[in-house]
Amino acid sequence: MNKLLIVGTVAFDAIETPFGKTDKILGGAATFIGLSASHFNVKSGIVSVVGEDFPQEYLDLLTARNIDISGIEIVKGGKTFFWSGKYHNDLNSRDTLITELNVLADFNPVVPQDFKNADVVMLGNLHPFVQSSVLDQMEEKPKLVVLDTMNFWMDCALPELLDVIKRIDVITINDEEARQLSGEYSLVKAAAKIQTMGPKYVVIKKGEHGALLFHNKEVFFAPALPLEEVFDPTGAGDTFAGGFSGFIAQSENISFSNMKNAIIHGSNLASFCVEKFGTERMLSLKKEEVKDRLKQFKSLTQFDIEI
Repeated sequence: MNKLLIVGTVAFDAIETPFGKTDKILGGAATFIGLSASHFNVKSGIVSVVGEDFPQEYLDLLTARNIDISGIEIVKGGKTFFWSGKYHNDLNSRDTLITELNVLADFNPVVPQDFKNADVVMLGNLHPFVQSSVLDQMEEKPKLVVLDTMNFWMDCALPELLDVIKRIDVITINDEEARQLSGEYSLVKAAAKIQTMGPKYVVIKKGEHGALLFHNKEVFFAPALPLEEVFDPTGAGDTFAGGFSGFIAQSENISFSNMKNAIIHGSNLASFCVEKFGTERMLSLKKEEVKDRLKQFKSLTQFDIEI
């Protein structure tokens, strides 16, 4: 079985949307990536850090889905990373209410020996130093390294971010971040500029408007499935990344044509994530539901046309 190494936060979230609000619930980039990737035939492991306040039942939820948690450090006496946010009516914009780094502030990732030869590495949104440190610990060059980042790191750690971007194969960012990183407004020009920084593939996420994949002069667009209800978009991007990297790790094929399939699988799983608060929908998701919705994606994008 191929190995997928996931690096990112395992955290508490408190979320408010027009449809309701939650107290502290399970969240974090690595959590959503891991739950999404668990739908594929891969051996996945998470590298992260939590405090002593992190419930054992949350760790058990991960291991129950065959996610290796030996790389999750538990800091005695420490408190787990906590984020609280409030979404606006359109659900595309949000205000951060609270960010408590807690144990994440001094996080030094340690890759378990069993994952130092991982086939695919998924670097979730963290400080670029942490992302670089993980790559430094790999004993074999991964077949594919995927990196997610955000505008916060572009604002406060750009040199470090550019250093790690040189070492990766795929970057996943949203359209606003692509424009900021490249200095280009056109997403086609932005993707071309970012490819000169190191990544062979650029994935630009556009939320409810789908995702774009760029490689050299080739472009692929995957729509997002129109949904009747969206409750909480918090983990959608990470769920997308987990579906993308999980499918690639399972298929052992890193061609552009196969990445098109990976984009669809990522979009498919992300469409479930937003249907309930936090990880609730991903924890109840059945394989048949995933397969049925993949058929919807297929019918959404297939057509015959005479030219």
